[in-house]
Amino acid sequence: MRIMTLAGCVLALAMPLSWGQQSKTASTTDATGTESQRGQLSSKDFKFLENAARGQQEEVVLGQLAQQKASNQAVRDFGQRMVTDHSKLNDELKALATQKGATLPTQMSHSERSTTSHLQNESGASFDQAYIKDMVKDHKKDVKEFEKATNDVTDPDLKAWAQKALPTLQQHLQMAQNLESTVKSEK
Repeated sequence: MRIMTLAGCVLALAMPLSWGQQSKTASTTDATGTESQRGQLSSKDFKFLENAARGQQEEVVLGQLAQQKASNQAVRDFGQRMVTDHSKLNDELKALATQKGATLPTQMSHSERSTTSHLQNESGASFDQAYIKDMVKDHKKDVKEFEKATNDVTDPDLKAWAQKALPTLQQHLQMAQNLESTVKSEK
């Protein structure tokens, strides 16, 4: 009986200690991942890096889908351009993340998976229209985020990468907007 009481006291004393350790661990974790995931980057810079990486991944996947499913050759060519350019940007971002000790996400977000799933179910002219509409919307958002990042990101290397990538994204937006008027007239 004494052994059981002693064991209960030890357990009762150990529980608050483990709770304290958990709360200390929890305090180093925020909405953008643990400090070990962020490496040398601030949580704000890491959030941009994380969003940019997911965006690059999505553009590559959707570009590959466009190469397979588009009925319009210009849309297939645009898809190839997305694969080429965003693969290059993603490779640069991976190297930067490694240099900073940060871990990039390996999966797309729920929203990005939903877009991919939707486009996989389209075909012909309706695929072309849906894909290009998404590319216009996505690149508008990307250009806005990258313009903001060129001012707000504090890590000089990440800021330089965002500044270097921005003209490519602006060019993609212009290309997508030009294609949008072309594919809208297709039925």
